[in-house]
Amino acid sequence: LNKNVPIFVCTMAYPTVPCPLHIFEPCYRLMIRRCMETGTKQFGMCISDPVKGFADYGCILEIRNVEFFADGRSVVDSIGKRRFKVIQHSQRDGYNTADIEYIEDQQVN
Repeated sequence: LNKNVPIFVCTMAYPTVPCPLHIFEPCYRLMIRRCMETGTKQFGMCISDPVKGFADYGCILEIRNVEFFADGRSVVDSIGKRRFKVIQHSQRDGYNTADIEYIEDQQVN
């Protein structure tokens, strides 16, 4: 998963840290549904950038659980997995996507 990765532009996320999300915007509802249907259960999280749309660095989040509501909203239980660098910014169906490369963290003993 490193080409056309869905990007949620919202807050800062970190590896191993839970990131609960309330999804209500139509474009992100579509994005989460696709993440679940394709089986990847992963998307990128980046903070906003006024020039590029979103930052050049972010964190992959893995969806642990989604609770869908009748009105289309959902609550997503996700957790940070790996940091990444954005190689190319793009969009798909109203939400941001990116080609990324993973950043390898060194273990601290």
